[in-house]
Amino acid sequence: MSLRQFFVGGNWKMNGDKESLGELIMTLNTASLNDETEVVCGAPAIYLDYVRSKLDQRIGVAAQNCYKVPKGAFTGEISPAMIKDCGVDWVILGHSERRHVFGESDELIGQKVAHCLENDLGVIACIGEKLEEREAGTTEDVVFEQTKVIADNVKDWTCVVIAYEPVWAIGTGKTATPDQAQEVHEKLRGWLRANVSDAVADSVRIIYGGSVTGGNCKELAAQPDIDGFLVGGASLKPEFVDIINARA
Repeated sequence: MSLRQFFVGGNWKMNGDKESLGELIMTLNTASLNDETEVVCGAPAIYLDYVRSKLDQRIGVAAQNCYKVPKGAFTGEISPAMIKDCGVDWVILGHSERRHVFGESDELIGQKVAHCLENDLGVIACIGEKLEEREAGTTEDVVFEQTKVIADNVKDWTCVVIAYEPVWAIGTGKTATPDQAQEVHEKLRGWLRANVSDAVADSVRIIYGGSVTGGNCKELAAQPDIDGFLVGGASLKPEFVDIINARA
């Protein structure tokens, strides 16, 4: 097994209120979690302060999005500086819902990545192909292009996690098979080796997202190039603990 620390992120998306998130936080705070796994929970922006104040310090917190500049007339947006001011150290960028529901371009996502890293905010950078792209055999072209725009905006990779999330498997109940997921992860690592460096290819964590559950997490976690998960719906349930402990 690699020396890369296993990483499990929970993307709570636009779900929860103080009552339900408080119950989830209590579950996580009292659970027996694998000490060797890094855990980060992506909370709705309005609850970042609340979640960071309640969640055990051994668990990180992420914003689910942010903008590319420190401040200004950008109604509804939040900045890395604001995120940091809440004691939060991570942000999720480029999620397929940001790309395909809200129309964010590769270029904008790259600009966000650069600005966040300049402000010492860790980035979970999401990439992934749509169903028609996979069926057309263009998965590699799509994920390599998305990865290149991210890579062009990274100087220091120590605070970057890449999340491969096939769009056709997000919230659909469909999961890439362990072999399908491993194949893309292996090719992504190869792209990093060829286009960035051996050191980055060996050290950067590439995590999988797309209908990960307590039932399929162990088999996925056993793949050599899958370094963890970005979990959607299951991160709001008690089974999130089982996913965190997939390599325990």
